[in-house]
This record gives sequence, structure tokens and C-alpha cells, in this order.
Amino acid sequence: MPRLPSLRPPIGFAHRGARAHAPENTIEAFELAVRLGAPGLESDVWITADGVAVLDHDGLVGRRPRRRSIADTYHADLPSHIPTLAELYAAVGTDLEVSLDVKDPQAVAEVIATARDVGAEGRLWLCHPDRELLAGWRELSVEVRLVESTRASRFVGGPEIHIARSAALGIDVVNLHHSDWTGGLIALVHRFGICAFGWDAQHERVLDELLDSGIDAVYSDHVDRMMAALELLG
Repeated sequence: MPRLPSLRPPIGFAHRGARAHAPENTIEAFELAVRLGAPGLESDVWITADGVAVLDHDGLVGRRPRRRSIADTYHADLPSHIPTLAELYAAVGTDLEVSLDVKDPQAVAEVIATARDVGAEGRLWLCHPDRELLAGWRELSVEVRLVESTRASRFVGGPEIHIARSAALGIDVVNLHHSDWTGGLIALVHRFGICAFGWDAQHERVLDELLDSGIDAVYSDHVDRMMAALELLG
């Protein structure tokens, strides 16, 4: 599969929807993020006991001491505020990027199938810290983008060796906490044909520094701040 070029303009992902402005991972938050201009949405994805891909952060429902996992719960028994991936696409359409933190790897096949059904497979970014696991998902789709979400402290053998291995595995993106990125590290990632994404970019200074350094995408709870920073790029 061809390598991604450096993304210009960078993508702004609304983290769990417009989380700073509405309840996270709800259709309300996702719709608000789109109205605020976000070109991308981010969420966490799980699979229910009956095979439905749903968007939630911690994967648990109910109250203590009787909390249960989404994996053990049928979709019909979930709280109404937890949307399915199909409902997300129905609400906001497919003319935007969707980044999903795959909390349950059993969800991957259904996630890809759901995106494929609406013609959005090529704008789907699947995130996971295990790059070997990620690489295996390529067999399910040649269009989906594979995002290694990790920390620089977890690089194996130093940055260059680690990134070279990720590139060899077919990883499309290295996604690090904003504090891990430097201009030099972004340039190194780009040299291997991989994109650089930065998460937890909440403040104007952080957003501006990442974007000025050549980052390819940012994740932020504050869609208004994020869009203002992106607009400054022209």
C-alpha cells in the first residue's frame, strides 16, 4: 500500500467528540464537533455480545457493584447514550476522518465492515499500542489506516530503530502524546514515510507548537481552540 504523504492541511480530531463542550462519546458531542468545523472525530470502540460496534470510553456499563463489560452485554441492553458506529455515520455522514481507539480487538472486523458499508473505509484510522497486532489488521482492509498509539519512552531500541520497524510492518501513523514530539522526531518519522499524530493537545500553545513543527494531526477536547489553531495555518 502506498505510504501517506505528510498531511497538509493537518487533521484536527475532536477527541471523543466535542468533549469540552458536550457529554463525551455521544451523538450530541459528535454533531457539535462537526458544527464547530472539526474535519475529524475520535472515539473508543468496543463490540457487544451480539456483535455491534459501539462507542464508549471505559467499556463498562451499570453501577457498582454490578457493573458489567460491554463485551458481555447485548446492544439492546446498553444505555441509550452509547451510540453505535453505524449511528455515528448516520448522524454526521462520511465526509470526514474517523479515528477509533480499538479497546477490544474483537471489534475490528465489524468496525471495518461498518465503515465499508457506508463507503468510509478509506477515512478510517484504527489506533492501538501493539503494532504487531495492528499490522495483522491489514489482512482485513487495504484501505484502512493503521495508527500506533504509544509513548516515546516505549520505543524499542531507540527512535530510529523503532520507527524503521513500524514502517516495515506497514504502520501508517505514529501517534504520541504531545510532550513526546520534537521537530526532529517528526522529521524522522516522515523520513520513513509515516505520519506523526499528537494527542492531548488541549491548549493554544501546545496546538501551535505541534502544528508549527509539522505534525500531521492533533487530537483535542477543545474543538474551538483546535480549529482556531488550524485556521492560522491558512
